[in-house]
Amino acid sequence: MRFIKLARTSVLTVCGLLVLIGACSSNAGQAVGSNVPPDDISQQSFKADRDLVQAVARKDTRAIRQFLDPEFTWTDAQGRTLTKSQVVEKLPAPALSDESEVKQFEQVNDRIVIHRSERNKIYVLRVWVRRPAGWRALVYQEVNQSGAQPHGETGGQACENPCKSVPFHPKTEDEHEVIQAYQGVESAVAAHNSAAWGSHIADEFFAVTSNSDHPIDKRTRMAGLDQQKEGGIAPFPLVSARMFQFADTMVMTSLQQPEHDKALHVTRIWTKQAGRWLEIFSYQTTIQSAGS
Repeated sequence: MRFIKLARTSVLTVCGLLVLIGACSSNAGQAVGSNVPPDDISQQSFKADRDLVQAVARKDTRAIRQFLDPEFTWTDAQGRTLTKSQVVEKLPAPALSDESEVKQFEQVNDRIVIHRSERNKIYVLRVWVRRPAGWRALVYQEVNQSGAQPHGETGGQACENPCKSVPFHPKTEDEHEVIQAYQGVESAVAAHNSAAWGSHIADEFFAVTSNSDHPIDKRTRMAGLDQQKEGGIAPFPLVSARMFQFADTMVMTSLQQPEHDKALHVTRIWTKQAGRWLEIFSYQTTIQSAGS
């Protein structure tokens, strides 16, 4: 089965939900087989996410703790990344406040839920995973593009890291394949090779970075690479990474440090389609201050 792809305009809006739940997107990426009815998955995931948002709005840290995975991280719009214990100890102010009247998109299967919210150039990614005790939030990441200036990708230095080598040692064959795909993406960017870049990217690719004033899709990014043939693109060396696999979905969180710019916290989500790992989502938050 594939991801069930859902969209809403507000966390308080449920009209039309049952119609959307029944629609299985042919472009949403491969997903694992399931013994759980799709309707049950969708209803559970919506409820878990809605309950977490409401608990954050109430500043109810006791309730919030129950929703968070032990590996949970929250990256706020300033690029500060907090662990579960840090969030519970001092709750950050959410960039989208109570998330009323926001555009929302959700893709679910029986193992993982990818929830995306946006309003006024603020984008939030939440990744939920199914544990024995129920749905738990693994990633909460904010990207603020309001006031951002288009980021100049000039440079000309050789791309050793991440194109040729990275400081990450895969533990499984799938992690190895994802790292190879990631290096293929970065090498294609450095070489301005849109066709090579596109071969590692899912058709429904969506990316936001706080170094830009607008989101990009696959077609837009490929056109941008074609237009940048004359100038070099500085590589963003990989400092560290973590991977979490849920069948045919891989969540990759990383720290990248451009040579002449601020570091970024990045969450990439990969999906295995026809035996190949493709990047489907990328959220990049600039770390505004040292030590974040």
